[in-house]
Amino acid sequence: MQFPGRARRQQSLKGQKECQQYPHSLQFYKYPPTDTITLEEFEDLALERLKVLRLIERAGAKFNKNSQEYKDMILNELRKQNLNSYCKITLPIDSTVKDKTYEARKRDHVSHFILRLAYCRREDLRRWFITQEVDLFRLRFITETSQARSAFMQSNGLNYDAIEGYEKDRLKDFLYLGYNHSVSKAMATKFYKVPFTEVLDLVKNRKIFLEQGYAYIPEDDLIVTVLSAYRSHLSHALAVTSRALPQLEEDTRLISMLSTLHQRYIGTDYTNKRTKFTGDVSPDEIDSLSKTSFPLCMRNLHDTLRKNHHLKYNGRLQYGLFLKGIGLSLEDALKFWREEFTKVMDVDKFDKQYTYNIRYNYGKEGKRANFSPYSCMKIITSNSPGPGEHHGCPFKHSDQSHLKQRLQSLSISNSAIDNILDLSARGHYQIACTRLFEVTHHDTSVDQGISHPNQYFEESQKILSGVKKDRVVKPAPRSQPVKSSENASKKSTELEDNFEEMEDMEDVLNCLNGI
Repeated sequence: MQFPGRARRQQSLKGQKECQQYPHSLQFYKYPPTDTITLEEFEDLALERLKVLRLIERAGAKFNKNSQEYKDMILNELRKQNLNSYCKITLPIDSTVKDKTYEARKRDHVSHFILRLAYCRREDLRRWFITQEVDLFRLRFITETSQARSAFMQSNGLNYDAIEGYEKDRLKDFLYLGYNHSVSKAMATKFYKVPFTEVLDLVKNRKIFLEQGYAYIPEDDLIVTVLSAYRSHLSHALAVTSRALPQLEEDTRLISMLSTLHQRYIGTDYTNKRTKFTGDVSPDEIDSLSKTSFPLCMRNLHDTLRKNHHLKYNGRLQYGLFLKGIGLSLEDALKFWREEFTKVMDVDKFDKQYTYNIRYNYGKEGKRANFSPYSCMKIITSNSPGPGEHHGCPFKHSDQSHLKQRLQSLSISNSAIDNILDLSARGHYQIACTRLFEVTHHDTSVDQGISHPNQYFEESQKILSGVKKDRVVKPAPRSQPVKSSENASKKSTELEDNFEEMEDMEDVLNCLNGI
């Protein structure tokens, strides 16, 4: 992957249409791309694939990965979020869709390697990336035809012998008993002879017949061997990339983007968002709204504020920006905080110690920046609450017993509480929040998941006002498509403050070629 210098002509992703470069919709991503792209395209592709992997994670937490509901949720959300290129990948390349499918596979290839750079640096990031990529591969594999699967496996050296004739007749009784097939079905099913070390998951679950170090598996279970090979390859590739990463450390602009990618919020900007669901909110409405439409993190902060008449700095910042995002004006914010804090202090102390910070958050003091409400990812990854602090994400920062008590106070079923606690314990904090939204609003249409406290509030208000009674989900904002080199050049100029065009990015290519 190469990046042009400022004086060089920028080129789009569209390169020479050599379909033999991507003969299959499936890839093991063995060879790094060598295309020339702009830094803007680099970031767009990274965020696009990140959306897909987060969708894969949400679907996997919600449905069985072998179910039709799992597949339908992913494909429907890809279309709603305008990630159509990921829907096209499984199409065969023929004369009618040749160009579009080629470009989709090329974007898939490039974006995978970009995320490798972002997710190779820590073990927890590598684990998350491998899990989602393997699940994405599984979905693609099962949607392929048997012929396409065989062609892909052969091209990647995954050649296994099908048992036939005498050997199959000799083993038919074992195959019949081991797979709950009738004898006739066992004889009609194609079985493969595979080293047992390549299907340890099937061995562990006692789902296969073993003999002399070999496992005999039906064709439908071949995916286990493919996924095992892919997982092993990806784990090794990430380790190699991690060792090569120091070559990029000199360019702080690229490293800054890659190092924060996992924490990036890629949804709606609630800084200045105003709709009929997030219009003007008065201080008198906040108590009732907190009970019906606040996410648990904000409800905790509100309840603590009402109880103690005070919040420490991080709590005031997190809650204050949220209130700003749902429509509380600066004047009303000053009134709201003053009325509560002056129950334990005099007005002069409040004005001296707290008024400035409230005005600062609204962009009226200091550098006059218009600060955005915190996203879920920012709340989750920011400083954990210390003694006497109540900010943060309750699904991450609360212990299980305290979280259970809090959920029980919301009068939801024990099964729902257990489900939410399990999601929280497994690190699926945003999915746990989404599940809480579903059970408290009796609505399961938030397939795109809760990723922002203000999104939680807005979706809640839509349901309570009857707008979502037909379970219509508003598509998430799409990432910008890769533009022509002329438009990309224009936008890159506008973004020079954050990401200047790089004079020489040979190190990126060298790093990826080390894979």
